[in-house]
Amino acid sequence: MKYRPVLLVVLLLTGFYLVTTHLASTGALAPWLAAMHASGGSAAGVESLRGQDGAFDLNVASAAPAFDTEEQQNIAVYKRALPSVVNITTTEVRFDFFYGPVPLAGQGSGFILNKDGLILTNNHVIGNAQPGNVEVRLFDNKHRYPATVVRVDRAHDLALLKINAPNLVPVTLAETSNGLMVGQRVYAIGNPFGLSGTMTRGIISAIRDVRGPENNPIVGAIQTDASVNPGNSGGPLLNSRGEVIGITTMIASNGADQSSGIGFAIPINTAKAVLDDYAKYGRVRRPTLDIVSLRINPDIAGQIGLAADYGVLVERVLPGGASEKAGLHGGTQRAYQGNMQVMLGGDLIVGFDGKEITSPEDLAAAMNAKHAGDTVTLTVFRGRKKMDFKVKLNDAKDQALGPQT
Repeated sequence: MKYRPVLLVVLLLTGFYLVTTHLASTGALAPWLAAMHASGGSAAGVESLRGQDGAFDLNVASAAPAFDTEEQQNIAVYKRALPSVVNITTTEVRFDFFYGPVPLAGQGSGFILNKDGLILTNNHVIGNAQPGNVEVRLFDNKHRYPATVVRVDRAHDLALLKINAPNLVPVTLAETSNGLMVGQRVYAIGNPFGLSGTMTRGIISAIRDVRGPENNPIVGAIQTDASVNPGNSGGPLLNSRGEVIGITTMIASNGADQSSGIGFAIPINTAKAVLDDYAKYGRVRRPTLDIVSLRINPDIAGQIGLAADYGVLVERVLPGGASEKAGLHGGTQRAYQGNMQVMLGGDLIVGFDGKEITSPEDLAAAMNAKHAGDTVTLTVFRGRKKMDFKVKLNDAKDQALGPQT
């Protein structure tokens, strides 16, 4: 009697094995498998290919999988921004040794600002192209339009174009590029190597001051590891909502004219300030303190004995400029930061109209809210003494003197 339960289990397992193997061999399980798939199972079907070279059986998924949350976001950003991104081609005529004309073609990206056909791009994208030699191609690759160069701002490497075209889709600009965080996800859409409508994804890897492709200072440039290549210049850098936070401008080249994993974008706040000047004055009228400045952090402050471990150090005041007239002092002690020569001993800017200034980004943001001719109050440390200076802002000048503010 004690062996009866064991015998019963053996008989049940044997019966199950015989029944299932028989049903599988006759194909009777196929409806069951189909029902399992319809109810959310992961069964795959077998697709047979037959031809003169024989037969091939392939395991094929019964249905395409649903997109996950991250993929859905990527697709949403692309669909939202793509209709606003354009390809820009230019023809520049140069002359050879025998003064014969040699046409040179260039290309880049841009994005549509409004339905009137205004397009923002980099100045270096259009270069020295003559009137009538700039063409814009829309995202569908079917419609091409001649573009007029409305304004250029070499100091900020920006250019404003205009086309006459119907049914244009403008981008959405981010409210501000202040507060961007390292680690934040970003997307770049453009035309690298002429491959239109290409999107790459990455993160903000740093916010830093850099020199642009025309040796222009870019204060608070957005550094990203999103792949950027020739042809991306002038295209939008987007946040995860598809809003433009910057204008893709250049790559950090390692000697090869291709992506090195480090790209830079002009913050959208800079572009907004330039566009505001265009609208009000018909030209760029950016305010400037006429200084060459140096970013300060706690390590540098500790090494040189500053009164605060934050702020913007005045390396040099430009002769006859706004800060020199107001009485600010530049540095007098020559030193080196890596391979770069810097001047120490100048005033340390820590306040602007009563607001704390901790970095060049803070100072740039405060300046963007002002206009040339405005008078502001700078709070500085001169040695250990805290002082206030009234400074009447000048018009920004296109000078390659270092990170100029």
